[in-house]
Amino acid sequence: MEKEEQLKAIRDLARERLSKYTRKAFRMLPRMDRPRILDIGCGSGVGTMELARLTRGEVTGIDIDRPALEKFARKIKGARLTDRVQAVYCSMFDMDYADESFDIIWSEGSIYAIGKKLEHISKCGYELLGHFLISQETWWTEYFVPLEKLVTESRTTDADDPEILEEVHQAQEQLAMFRKNPERNNSVCFVMKKN
Repeated sequence: MEKEEQLKAIRDLARERLSKYTRKAFRMLPRMDRPRILDIGCGSGVGTMELARLTRGEVTGIDIDRPALEKFARKIKGARLTDRVQAVYCSMFDMDYADESFDIIWSEGSIYAIGKKLEHISKCGYELLGHFLISQETWWTEYFVPLEKLVTESRTTDADDPEILEEVHQAQEQLAMFRKNPERNNSVCFVMKKN
């Protein structure tokens, strides 16, 4: 496997296996033609790019991880989506968009920072359209097992490449965190509509 393919595999391939959950949540939304979507905490844009594939709308991904946003920006350019997808450096706590700027507010993996709970949804003026759990077992079999395989393959084939070694190191840290606290790796997807 060439270096660029190997880096892409380590960075995204295992995560892309979970894109089916992005699609599942998106199908719970009312149909919209060309929606304006804000993806909060987009990281390297794996979910954001899936949203762009699912719609003909405009998608803005925000995050505070500059290296991840740089990867995302390269994906946008490579997919020739610069006319409708953008990566923006911004904290979710510093957003300054006008009301009604977006039709869909999306967030995968960053809701923990907000602390939203099921019972608060209606109190905050939203209707729950649906929700589902992505269990720690699902995370293990669909994300961490493939990631561990990629880490093992990369360690044996490219032990001297600093860029690959850095990706392997980050992946190993993710694996160690999962093993230390597997119960913290349950995810819940809430799909809500403003009343």
